Amino acid sequence: MNAAQRSRHVALLKATGFEDSPALTVKSSEGALPQGRELNFAWLTGTVLTGVTSFLLMAAALQVSFKGQDTFSTPYEALAIQRPAHVSTTSADSLVAKTRRAKPVTQTHSDRQVIVASIREEIDGVARIRNQPFTRIESTLATAATALSDNIPEYDPVALLARNEPLRTNAAADLVSTDIYGADVEGEVTVRTASLPLDLNPPRAISDMSAAQFVRMSVEGAYTEADPTLLAYAGFNVGSLRELATSAASGPIVGFAENVTLLPKTRSSEDVSQSRTERVLTIREDTPLTDALIRNGFTPQMVAAVTRAMGNVYPATVLPQGYRLRILLGPTRGSNTLIPYRVSIYSGTSHRVTVALTDRGQYVLALEPPAIAFTEEDTEEVNLANLPSIYRSLWETGRKHDLPDAVIDRIAAMYAYDLDLTRRIAPGDSIDMLLSGSPETGDQELLYVSLKLGNTVRELFRFRTDDGVIDFYNPDGETGKQFLLRRPLEGGGTLRSRYGYRRHPVFGDYRLHTGVDLSARTGTPIYAGGDGVVERAQWFSGYGRYVEIRHANGYNTAYGHMSAIADGITPGTRVSQGQVIGYVGSTGVSTGPHLHYEIKINGHTVDPLAVKLPRANSLPPQYRTSFDNTVAQIRALMVHEATPNVTVASN
Repeated sequence: MNAAQRSRHVALLKATGFEDSPALTVKSSEGALPQGRELNFAWLTGTVLTGVTSFLLMAAALQVSFKGQDTFSTPYEALAIQRPAHVSTTSADSLVAKTRRAKPVTQTHSDRQVIVASIREEIDGVARIRNQPFTRIESTLATAATALSDNIPEYDPVALLARNEPLRTNAAADLVSTDIYGADVEGEVTVRTASLPLDLNPPRAISDMSAAQFVRMSVEGAYTEADPTLLAYAGFNVGSLRELATSAASGPIVGFAENVTLLPKTRSSEDVSQSRTERVLTIREDTPLTDALIRNGFTPQMVAAVTRAMGNVYPATVLPQGYRLRILLGPTRGSNTLIPYRVSIYSGTSHRVTVALTDRGQYVLALEPPAIAFTEEDTEEVNLANLPSIYRSLWETGRKHDLPDAVIDRIAAMYAYDLDLTRRIAPGDSIDMLLSGSPETGDQELLYVSLKLGNTVRELFRFRTDDGVIDFYNPDGETGKQFLLRRPLEGGGTLRSRYGYRRHPVFGDYRLHTGVDLSARTGTPIYAGGDGVVERAQWFSGYGRYVEIRHANGYNTAYGHMSAIADGITPGTRVSQGQVIGYVGSTGVSTGPHLHYEIKINGHTVDPLAVKLPRANSLPPQYRTSFDNTVAQIRALMVHEATPNVTVASN
């Protein structure tokens, strides 16, 4: 720009009212509004801080609401601050009551029984009869995730199945028998079978005179003038018949019940917030306080803090039978685990002590919480926003009943093929198990498990074939394994889009989504859903890098949007279930890294998460009779309450 042009521009700027002025300064008159080019430093600082504070408050409110919480700190409800007695918080006109949606309340049960039955075993042609304890656990699945399941293995269906292959034992190994003997025995009885000579005439055990005398006494004992028809049923006196030694085979199976878990109850759901749960636990037998707390989500550090806080008021370390624990659980920041906010001990209905968590994370003595009516009905509040997944609920429930981690892991693996274990449980879902031995003996083997989800019950029975392989089969003799995986990538991925019609995220039109989208980090390994032959492994239109595998009986699986196809995966290559065939990416028409997974039956796509898939294995016909006998024996143990020859006594 030359001098003439510069002068012209200056003249134009002056004509519009622009003039040279000093730079901005913060030296404004004290106490007066800034003038012209002046800025008040205090005013500027206040404006900036107001904006920053507003942003932080909005971010905090959004974070808390997304987590289903309503506060960062422990509310005063946990400390049981006393309210004026005349203020009603339940009426519609109350100004201090919060309006909350009522939580669903479901009945719960959590029982463990030890059953002792006479079991018959045959070793080297010699039958041995002895008393064998069995443990039965009946429980609703845990509806709240606590510290009990904090350190469980991450859900990876392929790794879960790989570390829980069918057991292989020596054919001569000492196995658990479920063959129930019909009479009670003391100690151990060995029975050897030998053929008798055809000319041997066994001596008569009862003479005709003894038999006649027995009948006469039975008839006289059964006769009454009010009902002479009883003469026709003189043999109804079972006790006397057993004295005659004619019904030894109908002897009872002796057992005893041992309720070692705690049964939860809750107070009215209107008294707590939407993200908290309160349990009232009845102590069924003398239980150490530390054990009761740990089974209900307290960590060892929390237990130490609670017992230290209540030491001066309640120094006892054992909770007697009939005592109650009232525990309020609530959320914690940065985790989906519920932590204990408050714990109270009651002797019957009389309050003994309460300890509550402060905002500083310390447990201190607190006032008695608002009174509730203790009832015999066992219920639990259900927070639908914080229900755990099936996988985590299995771990939470198993650890509450002191099951070994290996047993819990195997139970999860048995259902990993058939179920999407990342799905949330529903109130009322339950599990039923039978194990050999008792908790005191240790080395318990899982014999039976039944998982009830909604209205569907899935039963699995332990059975060993002649080659020493131990696996679990449903009542039809099929294993729980499907021949196709439902979520074939490491960690299972996160379900982002289901099968069905939807608005396309890129093109915006309404069309059928022919598979499911499982999001995961770029590079996550993708596995073959089942054994088969690779039909296509290439770039395929909007699917990006794409692999399709042909399986037996008209089934195909397809995998799209891969970042890379694994080495050696080419058309015609045979692959096995669980083999790495590629890696998660975002190639083709995609909005982010994920696996698009399809299952096709005779060329038609189906929902991979809902379609009923055939089983991968079933028992050979030669084992059906033996397996049916095992199922019948296990069922006889499971329904012991309804069986006349089973006696259950309280411990």
